Amino acid sequence: MTNFDHGATTVSSRALGVLLDSWRASSAPGYLALADRIRLLVLDGRLPVGTRLPSERDLCAHLGVSRTTVTAAYAALRDSGHVDSVRGSGSLVRLPARSSVPRPTTTEGLLDLTKAALPAVDGIAEAAQRAAGRLGAYLDDPGYDPVGRPVLREAIAERYRLRGLETSAEQIVVTLGAQHAIALLARVLVSRGDRAVVEAPGYPHAFEALRGAGARLVPVSVTVDDGWDEAALMQTLRRTSPPVAYLMPDFHNPTGATMPVDQRVRVLEAAAHEGTVVIADETMAEMAIDGRRDAPLPMAAYGRAVSIGSVGKSLWGGLRIGWIRAERPLVDRLVRARSAGDLGTPVLEQLVVAELLGDFDRVLEARAGHLRRGRDRVVRGLRDAFPSWQVPSPAGGLTTWVGLGAPVSSQLTLAARREGLLLAAGPVFGVDGAFERFLRVPFSYAESDTDRALAALRAAWDGVDGVQAPVSPLLAEVV
Repeated sequence: MTNFDHGATTVSSRALGVLLDSWRASSAPGYLALADRIRLLVLDGRLPVGTRLPSERDLCAHLGVSRTTVTAAYAALRDSGHVDSVRGSGSLVRLPARSSVPRPTTTEGLLDLTKAALPAVDGIAEAAQRAAGRLGAYLDDPGYDPVGRPVLREAIAERYRLRGLETSAEQIVVTLGAQHAIALLARVLVSRGDRAVVEAPGYPHAFEALRGAGARLVPVSVTVDDGWDEAALMQTLRRTSPPVAYLMPDFHNPTGATMPVDQRVRVLEAAAHEGTVVIADETMAEMAIDGRRDAPLPMAAYGRAVSIGSVGKSLWGGLRIGWIRAERPLVDRLVRARSAGDLGTPVLEQLVVAELLGDFDRVLEARAGHLRRGRDRVVRGLRDAFPSWQVPSPAGGLTTWVGLGAPVSSQLTLAARREGLLLAAGPVFGVDGAFERFLRVPFSYAESDTDRALAALRAAWDGVDGVQAPVSPLLAEVV
């Protein structure tokens, strides 16, 4: 059974009409043209799964077409599995059932780009040696550390202060990476059956963590061009009063969007009114490529929010260190609840990260240069090889969210695997699939790997028919 809250959001006839745009331009019969355009909006994720469509009467009046046209279009969508009609609830967007493809047991010989990650930063080995030299001072302690060593908590708090948010070490809980932080917050803040607002597309492991705590996910659309659908987000907050909303406001994964300051203020005010805790995933916040190098203000600087961070993107994924910044009462609850899942963060890794945070601005500057070269190489290569694709050039982050022009993302990733390349298909980033017209392409890898990936994509694209999405997407672990 899908753990999803149907009917949380309604799209009005007027709003749907704007999304439908030039649907009449098709040479197909009117009802098929209308059904195809709505189906495209579902596949693109612009109509999230669970959205309630307008009534047939309202939509035909707004579009100026016959009731028969809309009725036939909705029937076609039901037949294709993109709409469910539920008595008393209207017509709800959904996706056709998919069978699962087992995850490959080995990736030997394959170039794995399912992970948006960087190689280890220079100096980690030296920092580890210095940290090991300091370890003796901690050996009389039992070593089980559910909150974090003071030296690292203070270093993390200092980063927040440098970014303009007054923070004390007592507001920091050190975790086993950002994923652990999300899961811990979900376990403390969510009860089984609660709703949780998430982004669509969004970070799939956040979906897993929230579902693991028993949440019913309510998605809100995010796009490359327009960012967050604020009207839908506000409506969702008002209608569901969820205990949590998980957002990635800076260089959003996978679209690369950044939430404007005025929108952050409005969202946090609306969330506070409903008693919703905004979990702001800021793991990408300092991964800027273009523009100002000053670190952005954290989400919590504009209102009530809990921040998540980690060094997995900036320093190295092999350092499993993340953190939560929260007010003291929540920190106490998190520490008390933690023992149910783990007994603390390794001390040596904390000392290594504390060493590296002392020179973090230099690290970020070097990372920006690496990512700028990688982004420009990937964007230029994709635009040259695939003129019909929409290839954004994001100002930060580690990936570009590519529009393929056809719902073939899963089919393309399967073809790419035959060419020796692993990529995460667009549906991986949807709550219940969708996004078959999109592909996330990392630009954080070495030039040789980038060139190999581009060649594999060109070969794979030649084998895609460009019409039908496959029944079974390749599942992948993504970060």
